[in-house]
Amino acid sequence: MTTALANSPMSSILAGPVGSLDSYIHAANNVPVLSAEREHELATQLHEHADMSAAREMVLSQLRFVVHIARGYNGYGLPMADLIQEGNVGLMKAVKRFNPEVGVRLVTYAVHWIRAEIHEYVLRNWRMVKVATTKAQRKLFFNLRKKKKHLGWLSADETVAIANDLGVSAKDVTEMEKRLGASDLTYDAPTDGDDDVSYAPVHYLPKTNADPAELIEREDHNDDQSSRLELALEQLDTRSREILQARWLNDAKLTLHELATQYSVSAERIRQIEAAAIKKLQIAMG
Repeated sequence: MTTALANSPMSSILAGPVGSLDSYIHAANNVPVLSAEREHELATQLHEHADMSAAREMVLSQLRFVVHIARGYNGYGLPMADLIQEGNVGLMKAVKRFNPEVGVRLVTYAVHWIRAEIHEYVLRNWRMVKVATTKAQRKLFFNLRKKKKHLGWLSADETVAIANDLGVSAKDVTEMEKRLGASDLTYDAPTDGDDDVSYAPVHYLPKTNADPAELIEREDHNDDQSSRLELALEQLDTRSREILQARWLNDAKLTLHELATQYSVSAERIRQIEAAAIKKLQIAMG
């Protein structure tokens, strides 16, 4: 199915950003999120009839979540477009395996697959980039293996001899030997046979606060609250609105006595105006 999707008319957006990254993200965010009923209907069509149009619609509806997850890996110095592309591969794998009868939403199921593909890409490329960052390390990277006479760890004398030969320090030789000898751990290693014990990172590195659906829902809720607060403030009289802004919304907040001096009333009167304005806001915001 992944190949079929890649060759479809939607391949430009499914594969990942090709031109402007901002344009791609804008396009992905404009694709409507599916309702639970529509998602179940499409998943059933795909599961029972291998309907590629249903698969495309499911994938497109989740692209915004891939972008959201990919942004969390920005600190590795890898291109955001590549991170999104790898995440899209994971999304397509998830859509292929998604069972509509399990009773979970696609985004909940797909998060694991999206992260797994991005993790593999980061681990693979980050190690390649970071393994040799200085001139001495690059020299060691390309020459150390052929300098070693056996497969075991270097002895102290061998370390010094190679360091002198390459014009680097013995410490650099030891450090590079450790790096070359290290192996990357697969994020989602399968278990062997009937053995249920797995030490793959996916099983012991939970991140309970990173569900993209919950994060986006929280962001949408905060945006909605901010908009409703602005509308509610506009319904207040000028003095009440200014007092609330000065007391709670401005960076440099004023005290009751400072406002009392400004409006030539008592501090108790300012407190009463403030309390009445807050009550009106609560009613207006529901």
